[in-house]
Amino acid sequence: MQQIKAWLQTTPYKEYAIAVASADASFRKYYRLSHKNHSVILMDASLEKHSLSPFVNITARLLHVKVKAPKILSQNLSLGYLILEDFGSTNLLDVLKRENFKSLYEKAIDAIIQMQSADTKNLPLYDKKFLHTEMDLMQEWYLEKKLALHVNKEQKRLISSTLEAISGVVLSQPQNIFVHRDFHSRNIMLTSKNELGIIDYQDAMSGALTYDLVSLLKDCYISFERKEIEALALLFARKKGLHVNSEEFLKWFDFMGLQRHIKVLGIFSRLHLRDGKEGYVKDIPLTLRYVIETALRYDETKEFGKLLRKLSPD
Repeated sequence: MQQIKAWLQTTPYKEYAIAVASADASFRKYYRLSHKNHSVILMDASLEKHSLSPFVNITARLLHVKVKAPKILSQNLSLGYLILEDFGSTNLLDVLKRENFKSLYEKAIDAIIQMQSADTKNLPLYDKKFLHTEMDLMQEWYLEKKLALHVNKEQKRLISSTLEAISGVVLSQPQNIFVHRDFHSRNIMLTSKNELGIIDYQDAMSGALTYDLVSLLKDCYISFERKEIEALALLFARKKGLHVNSEEFLKWFDFMGLQRHIKVLGIFSRLHLRDGKEGYVKDIPLTLRYVIETALRYDETKEFGKLLRKLSPD
């Protein structure tokens, strides 16, 4: 804090009061700087300085295509600090409910389509190797470490063949699309002007068409009826003008969801066990439900769904 205050003395914000705004799953912290009727956000990435250059880079790409990302007002990359436009403290999760989720999700779908026009040059590729590196976290951190299970050879073969089937469908859909990677309700802010402000995109990659759509519509922190989620997914397909039938598009969507949620089972378990972040444990049951329910829908993944249902606690 002393270092932050010393740096602020060199900026136009030296008179601003400082208060904790939030923290996230990484080692970044956020502070709100306030003075009279004005406020800005200080991102403290001093423990994760490597994340700042990508954040600055991706911010420029998003602003270029008119996505509402926070403008960068001041920066010191060597210390690990950015001062950002303040979108307020209300995120989509705070306001989503049965009565309004369709209209809010439709606005967010428009934001995804806008994001997908962003330049992907030199972004890391969401290729087969990376898809599997992420999915492998589930066996290690969820099954073996969190549930303390011994996964036998037959089960490992089943898991491996299922993950191959999943990545095959993921890679069969349009690729080289801008992917936010964490486009969910906690990373979409509702501004005082009722606009959707997009944050936490520094890990963006170039990948599959449906990734951000799945992150939004099959959110690990809140869920809605499958039928209504399917309708919103197909709305995205129509807005994109895709020449693909509904059944195939929903399979792309579902298998992308399997990839993401299998990964997230591992990540939430790792955040709990390795990093001591207890808050994510409560989000594992919904994530697990997504995986099992979706896996049971398709021949290629049905046996895996049954296995996961048998191994996981009620």
